[in-house]
Amino acid sequence: MNTPIYDFVSEYISRRSSRLHMPGHKGHGPLLIEQRDITEIPGADVLSEAQGIIGESQRNAARLFDSGLTLYSTEGSSLSIRAMLFLALQRQALRGASCVSRSAERPLILAARNVHKSFLYACAMLDCEVAWIYPESLKDNDTAGPASICSCHPAPAQIADALRKLPRQPAAVYLTSPDYLGAVADIRGITDAVNAICGEDSIPVLVDNAHGAYLHFLDTPQHPLDLGAYMCCDSAHKTLPVLTGGAYLHLSRCAAEELGAGARQAMALFGSTSPSYLILQSLDLCNACLADHFKKRLAECVRRVDGLKSYLTMLGIPVLPSEPLKLVIATRPGNGPALAELFRQHRIEPEFADISCLVCMFTPENPTLDYQRIAELFRSSTALWNAEHEAKEGNAVREADSVLLPQLLPLQQALSIREAVLAPQELIDVRHSSGRICAQPTVSCPPAIPIAVSGEVITDAQIPVFLSYGIEEIAVVRGAPRQ
Repeated sequence: MNTPIYDFVSEYISRRSSRLHMPGHKGHGPLLIEQRDITEIPGADVLSEAQGIIGESQRNAARLFDSGLTLYSTEGSSLSIRAMLFLALQRQALRGASCVSRSAERPLILAARNVHKSFLYACAMLDCEVAWIYPESLKDNDTAGPASICSCHPAPAQIADALRKLPRQPAAVYLTSPDYLGAVADIRGITDAVNAICGEDSIPVLVDNAHGAYLHFLDTPQHPLDLGAYMCCDSAHKTLPVLTGGAYLHLSRCAAEELGAGARQAMALFGSTSPSYLILQSLDLCNACLADHFKKRLAECVRRVDGLKSYLTMLGIPVLPSEPLKLVIATRPGNGPALAELFRQHRIEPEFADISCLVCMFTPENPTLDYQRIAELFRSSTALWNAEHEAKEGNAVREADSVLLPQLLPLQQALSIREAVLAPQELIDVRHSSGRICAQPTVSCPPAIPIAVSGEVITDAQIPVFLSYGIEEIAVVRGAPRQ
């Protein structure tokens, strides 16, 4: 597959032109990549318009992902999420279901509670109201790992029930899948359930697929677009060979037909006018990688991760169910950070650890040594895992975790998300926050999933969760009385 952006920059470098344009490093600097960092010179195209080499590269990506339209982001999936929600509101307005000129009601989104904070900031910008779907009891749904702010995968029936109970039709159903712990939603079942309820006037299912860009290239494709999603975003940089910040906004064929004409403008509305050409070249080169034996390399990677999971399970290590490229290990409650530190002592840097688990992410770019180090660590650490096994397996692990990290429960919404985010604020000790109104989404990063949502009244139950994620201070609405 051709790589028009990368090839253009290579040709420009070969001309050895005097760079009397931005950026200020002029192609020189200590990183040794500055020569490939350019701006919108003639022929380089413009990301927000993308009629030339960038447009060609994006069409290549759309063919690879079998989408109706694929657009690049150099600002991660955060930009794509904002644009995706905006487009969903545009769709609803075009269909006449809810129009600002005819209704004072805020647009409504039905969303699973484990959203990334970028979703909340998008809702603040667009003044959306959110109807939250919370985790069902672990006894009813035991496939998503330990109770955690990271996991909330409602069953299709739960989505259907929530839709029936809403006071008005939402602009979209919003899911995060895969989540930070590798749990995957039943996207096909959910889209079918939504279609069954809504019929021809169906509600679009939007998916934050930041952790699953590779899913389309499995032997059996499992990408949200393959499963009926209307739109989704992928963080290419998380699981594909792309520089940090490289991401996609994918529109299904139906979405592209309805909203494709305004999609670039939606990205431009929220995006920077200075996109990184380094990231654009990385996304461009990724197309060539995906077209050149990537499926075979991915299948081999999945096989190796499965083999590692099986080996650890044989050793008695509690490996949780997850999507193919994640290794998620349940730990004794409170021991996740200690296990992460043990990993670092053995020159292994995990993706994430909290009080209940540790997460490692693999891609085809990981060498054999990375698998060997984890296998050897656990093979030689019997004493450590004798202690860890006090957590036991399966539901026993989950029940122990749920004592320390309760599932998220509905909180009183005192202000809208937008009102709280834009209100005067003050930082206070989180230990004194009970009864105060959350102003900014309060997260640790990773996983950047809010423990309290802007506008919600904090309760005593949230305080130990904040502290367990290292959050010592919280932004609350200044002057608002305790609730």
